[in-house]
Amino acid sequence: MPSISADGPPHLVHTTANSFVDSAGRTLWLRGVNLSGSSKAPVGQPSYILEGYWEDAEAGGKDFIGQPFCLEDGSADVHLARLRGWGFNCIRYPVTWEALEHEGPGKYDHDFIHYTVRVLRKCAEYGFYVYMDPHQDVWSRFSGGSGAPFWTLHACGMDPRNFTATQAAILHSEFSPDPQSGGGGEHDPQKLPAMIWSTNYGRLVSQTLFALFFAGKVFAPKCVIDGVNIQDYLQGHFISAFKELAHVIAESAPELLDTCIIGWDGMNEPAEGFVGYEDLNIYPLKQGSTLKKGSTPTPAQSFKLGVGQAQVVDNWEFAAFGPKKSGTVTIDPAGKSIWLPEGGADDGTDEVDGVSKKWGWKRGKGWRLGTCIWALHGVWDVESGEILLPTYFRFSSGKGEVNFLKDHWLPHLDTYFSAIRVHHPNAIAFVQPPVFAKPPPVPESILGGRACYAAHYYDGLTLLTRHWNWFNADALGLIRGMYGTMLGAVRVGEGAIRKGLRDQLGYLKDDALQLGARPSSSSPSASTSFSSSEGDWKGRYPTLIGEIGTPMDMDSKRAYGYTDDGKYAGDYSRQERALDASLNAADGTNGIGWTVWTYCADSSHRWGDGWNMEDLSLWSAEGLRSSRTSGRLRMGSKAGKGSKVALLGSANSSGANTPAPGASALSLATTLPASRNSVPPSPATTHVVPSSIAGTNRSSVTLTTAANQPKSDAKFHSPSSTTSQRVPQPWSTPFAFLTDGARAYRAFARPWPVHTVGIPTSVEFDIGKASLKVVVRVTADDAPRAPASEEDVKKGEEDWRATEIFLPIVQFAADSAISSAPSSRSSSGLSTPAPSASMPTLAPNFASADPDDAYALSLDVKVSEGTWSVSGQTLRWWYDPPQASEAPKEVWIEVRRKGGVIKLKSLAVLECESVYEKDQGEGEDEPGREGKERTCATWLGECVDGCVVG
Repeated sequence: MPSISADGPPHLVHTTANSFVDSAGRTLWLRGVNLSGSSKAPVGQPSYILEGYWEDAEAGGKDFIGQPFCLEDGSADVHLARLRGWGFNCIRYPVTWEALEHEGPGKYDHDFIHYTVRVLRKCAEYGFYVYMDPHQDVWSRFSGGSGAPFWTLHACGMDPRNFTATQAAILHSEFSPDPQSGGGGEHDPQKLPAMIWSTNYGRLVSQTLFALFFAGKVFAPKCVIDGVNIQDYLQGHFISAFKELAHVIAESAPELLDTCIIGWDGMNEPAEGFVGYEDLNIYPLKQGSTLKKGSTPTPAQSFKLGVGQAQVVDNWEFAAFGPKKSGTVTIDPAGKSIWLPEGGADDGTDEVDGVSKKWGWKRGKGWRLGTCIWALHGVWDVESGEILLPTYFRFSSGKGEVNFLKDHWLPHLDTYFSAIRVHHPNAIAFVQPPVFAKPPPVPESILGGRACYAAHYYDGLTLLTRHWNWFNADALGLIRGMYGTMLGAVRVGEGAIRKGLRDQLGYLKDDALQLGARPSSSSPSASTSFSSSEGDWKGRYPTLIGEIGTPMDMDSKRAYGYTDDGKYAGDYSRQERALDASLNAADGTNGIGWTVWTYCADSSHRWGDGWNMEDLSLWSAEGLRSSRTSGRLRMGSKAGKGSKVALLGSANSSGANTPAPGASALSLATTLPASRNSVPPSPATTHVVPSSIAGTNRSSVTLTTAANQPKSDAKFHSPSSTTSQRVPQPWSTPFAFLTDGARAYRAFARPWPVHTVGIPTSVEFDIGKASLKVVVRVTADDAPRAPASEEDVKKGEEDWRATEIFLPIVQFAADSAISSAPSSRSSSGLSTPAPSASMPTLAPNFASADPDDAYALSLDVKVSEGTWSVSGQTLRWWYDPPQASEAPKEVWIEVRRKGGVIKLKSLAVLECESVYEKDQGEGEDEPGREGKERTCATWLGECVDGCVVG
């Protein structure tokens, strides 16, 4: 058993021996999802909407209440039950700085913060581990991404309304396919090219803002506001905003800390900006993490564009083997400048004698508005256009060549985590450097013995081309200089591609060796210190890939029925291959966790995740089987603020559908006792999810047996009323519930060891054979220790002595669990898993399914030693660790689905003569679907007209 401290709460998750470790000393794997991409913007303000975009921002912005989903209509329980049913036990929870402080400097949105606490309580009810994510992309929604409040742009002396004209940033809502339009062309956000938003990291606005945030004191000493340098001003507000969030959580919901909220991420995907730039006259020839696509001005050209001067710039396209120059384009801002004029903006945010009437700050006398701040610092001359100091950002005065990570990123990280730990002392520090950058050695003074390396990884070729290709490349190795030529990094064929992806995640796992303190003569223990130069250092901290995923809108939205007359509607086989390859890379000997990007409750086929045409959500309401009949789940409801789901009952007297009164489709009259790792539900709620769906003992929310409930409906309880109404259930089986609306679910709802006695040395899941093999190295020290509480000890060995493996019903379901017709249950194994009379049923109440059949798995299990049993989607496996005098040993388990992989009729799509009605919510057809009725297409064995898979 890895050595873990007895200090702290009894359910503290530890980070040691390159692993997360639970309180019993078992290796804990965390795998889950980012919840949610929708949280980048206020409800109803996705990135493609221009109406109100500037006006709302200049007035103090909109609140983010309702993100990541609505708590008032019961949808939260449905979404969280689905995520648990897929086997996820971890949530990365994005919150933007804008959401916390949009009204102005120091003005926190406590209504939103308390809403966030309510959502986190709900996550706790479902047994999730959560780590908080201070999310941003290319600085702000108002510079083409997400994150910082609008007022930070004015604080930096910028006029965001001129970003598009100068191409200083690409804004989705103002996008024009004609790069030479100077912002005056017709806006067509639907045509925003894939991943063009990320080129903003190489454009003037983002490069300037990150340089100011991380290194303003060095490179912009004249930029003083409220008596401090802009670096301290921006960092101070950023850190204070998230410190306030941590404070409110600790004060109002202290029970969430360490049991549910286990840690905090650093700033999402931080960037260097101009810091370290070698020559401002040229764009780097070597491809780095910043994408070259579309118009690509050099820094010198971007300076001139920023003050309104026309420029002829290179244009790039993404070809088969990466970015390729395709010609030039002329950008003419027609005199428009991104720099606020002297006296400030003319929108009510003007400044008099340096004092902002709207935002309240006082600008230093040396910071003169009306000119480029880099011209103000002598970097270039506006009149001649000459770059006077081409290596200005390469060197730090008196310190030689600048090292961004060591000199600027690391000190910020230290200040940030120190602030968070004032209110969350045991917080795990999820350390995330800039994308693809190897971190410098991170000292224990920052980590405090509780840390995780949380880099991001995407298969860039698939992300950019939106196609699963027959070739790929070791992009990370190429960027890090592991190859002399591009050809050496190329991988041809699916086997080579999958190995290449696994290699790249292996590089990231090796980066975790940078986390820890350099040893000294007084502290030689490798368990508490390290030097990156020591060859025998084996590391201390775990690795978790904070973001990983694949586009669902591949091949011109083929899976949505937009091509081939809808022939491939519902066929996510290509997405499945791509996502399986990425997640498979985390298995093998890597053995690392992940949180997939993303799950969006309001995802749509036309606009994807609602942000810059990204479409990576694992689920979409538009993939649901027909919502035409009474009791179906209709998404996208306009019923209330932030509402994304209305659970529809019978029609009322006016003929309109009546949503359930703010409650959950998963609520039944009573619940089973909470588990030892659970957090009590928030007051006035009794929402429940089955442990048999969840496949874990962390959830406090379970269901009573189906025998206690009516066969045709379930009861909804309103938090504000003692009355209840009954509505029909939309799903007949757990399998139907967990696959309805899911995209490429076989790739992400995967089997994996959740709690392991010992350390997994190899995990291999073959999606094509529905087979899993886990190899575990066990030592005498790995014997689990008894839980802290007597109550937990009384629960018996199954809670803390066993290795627990999640076996998803969507991979291993017996035929009887797929079909809605009852049939006899089969079982197998060394220890026969007989159904229990108290075994909870899935939520909702699957009336047409026999209680046993609903959870039946068809398994062929082999173990090297020990015994096993199955309950719901969890297999528990007991074996004896070696005695103290015995050598370490390896044990293994193999699990296969009897009969092989689940095959549904027609492989992917079942068509029938029934049709979906056109969407009623948006009042418009989707591109390529104009005037067409949708055929009933489903992976499952049912549709509204009773089609059944044979």
